[in-house]
Amino acid sequence: MSKTKTLLRNLGPGLLFASMAIGTSHLVLSTKAGAQYGWMMIIPIILADILKYPFFEFGVRYTSATNKTLIEGYLNRGKSYLWFYAGITLFSTFTILAALYTVTAGLLINLFDINTSSIATVALWLFILITVILIFGKYKFLEISLKFVVSILFIALVITTALVILQGPVAHVPDFKPTPIFNEVGILFLIGLMGWMPTAVEASSWVSLWSIEKWKNQEKPSLKESLQEFNIGYGITAVLAVLFMIIGWFTLYGTNIQLSDNAVNFADQVVLLFTQHIGSWAYIFIAISAFATMFSTCMTAHDAITRVSLDIIALLEPELKFNNTKLAFAIGVSLLAIINFIVIAAFGANMGKLVALATFVSFIAAPLIGYMNLRNVTSKDLDPKYWPSKNLKLLTYIGIVFLTCFSLYYFYIVIF
Repeated sequence: MSKTKTLLRNLGPGLLFASMAIGTSHLVLSTKAGAQYGWMMIIPIILADILKYPFFEFGVRYTSATNKTLIEGYLNRGKSYLWFYAGITLFSTFTILAALYTVTAGLLINLFDINTSSIATVALWLFILITVILIFGKYKFLEISLKFVVSILFIALVITTALVILQGPVAHVPDFKPTPIFNEVGILFLIGLMGWMPTAVEASSWVSLWSIEKWKNQEKPSLKESLQEFNIGYGITAVLAVLFMIIGWFTLYGTNIQLSDNAVNFADQVVLLFTQHIGSWAYIFIAISAFATMFSTCMTAHDAITRVSLDIIALLEPELKFNNTKLAFAIGVSLLAIINFIVIAAFGANMGKLVALATFVSFIAAPLIGYMNLRNVTSKDLDPKYWPSKNLKLLTYIGIVFLTCFSLYYFYIVIF
């Protein structure tokens, strides 16, 4: 089999990672970063992608070398590791999905001009639809559909960005003053941006679980092939984050227009900022692309959090023995939908609070989970030949120190 065919066959977990990542961190936060702070925001975006890369790579490395999930590795390091990760996952259960579905519902209302239904009502129908898709479509359908969605989205966004660049940056208003970045508001935004750029570090175990699921239906690839497939997905997320930032920078920076925290208003602004700069002919094309971005993110995140939750429960309560059953997965998917619908109904359309809360916790937990992942891939679970290189370990330590210092700096600003 040729290298190209082998790569195409192995595509799956990395693309699911890309689809899951290209959501709130990209469509919302990257666009907002460029719109509010301009070109300089390319620095934290690229920095986050580089410094957090080992944290995610270790999820693929550990699973490929051991045939075990990253979560099993946490248990092997000690129950305290697993309980800590369980706590982070529990928090994600009440925030991440609710935030994603809120943004997606806002985009759907915008796309079809649904004026008679609330965010909560539209989100409810999305929960029902995606729950049915995940229960009956399973992993295979998820992988096939997202290969198509990610490919189309990547091409569409490259074309859109090229058109925006050709048009040139929007003219600044006469009284425009650059927004300061190194104050409390700016640092809080940076934490939100880097906390979910390219996505939350706890998602490293999501790729691990998707890999296990994919290998049930095909011959397991080598470690080199698994990492190659993941790197493609990771590269796509990094490139698209920069493209979204450029679009926000060229179309809104210098206009003093603030992107709304209200999901419906935000959806209107995102679609209009494209069409005003490119042309009204692009409206449907852009609106559908934005909705497809968030819809696919909802599907992958919903699937992943369900799998992670079941895996954690099975490891903490092995006597239950239900983590791999179809019934357990169906119950898990449905229960997550109900819980997050309640959260959305309680918060209303204000997605800002949900996103800020979820990204803050992800940012604070990132260096700790990064260290846990490093402990996994340098343990006796792996043959030493599969351990990360010295350079990759060095990058890991740099990432842990940088994110820890940044977190401490934020606490210093808040307290003093």
